[in-house]
Amino acid sequence: MEYFIETYDLTKKFTLQKGFTDFLMHPFRKDEITAVEKVNIKIGKGELFGILGPNGAGKTTLIKLLCTLILPTEGTAYVNGYNIAENSGKVRESTGFITADERSFYWRLTGRQNLKFFASLHNFYSHDAQKRVDELLNIVGLKNRADDRFLSYSAGMKQRMAIARGLLNDPEVVFMDEPTKGLDPGAAQNLREFIKERIVKEQGKTVFLSTHHLGEAEQLCDRIAIIDEGEIRVIGSPEELKSELDKPNSTLDDVFIHYTGKEFKEEVAPKHPYSERRRMMREGRRGMMRGGRIGGIRF
Repeated sequence: MEYFIETYDLTKKFTLQKGFTDFLMHPFRKDEITAVEKVNIKIGKGELFGILGPNGAGKTTLIKLLCTLILPTEGTAYVNGYNIAENSGKVRESTGFITADERSFYWRLTGRQNLKFFASLHNFYSHDAQKRVDELLNIVGLKNRADDRFLSYSAGMKQRMAIARGLLNDPEVVFMDEPTKGLDPGAAQNLREFIKERIVKEQGKTVFLSTHHLGEAEQLCDRIAIIDEGEIRVIGSPEELKSELDKPNSTLDDVFIHYTGKEFKEEVAPKHPYSERRRMMREGRRGMMRGGRIGGIRF
């Protein structure tokens, strides 16, 4: 079988910053935290592989290692046949990285202008850039809204733009870090269907997806790895993992508890900061009127 992602005892440790007192007391002591520890996985061509775990389990760190955004402390990995440490440039050329961070776009530019700019970073210019951008706008279903400003897009449309950007270099392997984070249930479900039908089945991409949602992992993934405290606890298809438990009608929640000893808590989508700020401003104005105080003057 042809593997597009292989890791061998992949480990990442971060050095903790010392306080002044701790530095004086122990100047030569090196305090570290292990974010990813001896991870061994193999992912085949065209597979939709999920990494499932709570916040702080090491999901994002593992993706950053495989995308060559950070270097491993120990062990190694190969992505599309390239060593992540020795051939980082080749790894980046053949991979796409998609996150839920919409702040990395230019909000006052249109969707098309954003994609053209990011295409130039992949050395697409002029006619080639226009052609590739048009292809991707068709794929993500945003051709009719391509010339609207990014700030006018809904959360689901912004995520589709993030996917289009991640596919600009036509990567063999696509990494997605919690792509439905912050989306309402309807938009999240539409995006899941899009990932499975268009990105995997039609485009034939190998997808490595991190998620905090049990239902999303079960619906999308061919195989799932459960990670906790930086260590892979188990790997298998959703049905395999559930069937291995000596419990009738077991669920992925049961699987998670069995291998980690923890209750799985689904992440609650955060409120949008700007809408929350507007709410506070409205309430503040109402409070000022009720209290009879404007500009420090009581009336």
